[in-house]
Amino acid sequence: MSSAPRRHGVLLFAHGARDPRWAAPFEAVAERMRAAAPTLLVANAYLEFMSPSLFEAGARLAVAGCSTVDVVPLFLGAGGHVRKDLPEAVARLVAEHPDVTWRLREAIGELDPVIDAMAAAALRMAGDDGAAAP
Repeated sequence: MSSAPRRHGVLLFAHGARDPRWAAPFEAVAERMRAAAPTLLVANAYLEFMSPSLFEAGARLAVAGCSTVDVVPLFLGAGGHVRKDLPEAVARLVAEHPDVTWRLREAIGELDPVIDAMAAAALRMAGDDGAAAP
């Protein structure tokens, strides 16, 4: 008797806002990930104002058969939500879904490639190609 295939999931966690248009870039990240890695299960989750919550999205990934889920905070820096609230929430996910390995990753905005991309985008917006000023 063979067991079901083990699936890998990614839970993209963002703050949330009252204006639903705010979520467009985060939804675009999820769509690009799905296009690049079709077997990866990708879900967005929000701290407040929007749904699904971290617990709802995490439960969906667990029910879908994920054995490992990477929780990726889509925050520019690791403030109180990332340092305090999110680890507590992931501990709850561990307790509620003990058959899943939940891996909390660092805030995406603290990764060098993301910082490089933001700097390059800001330079383009400023009309500077990176050349030194006279």
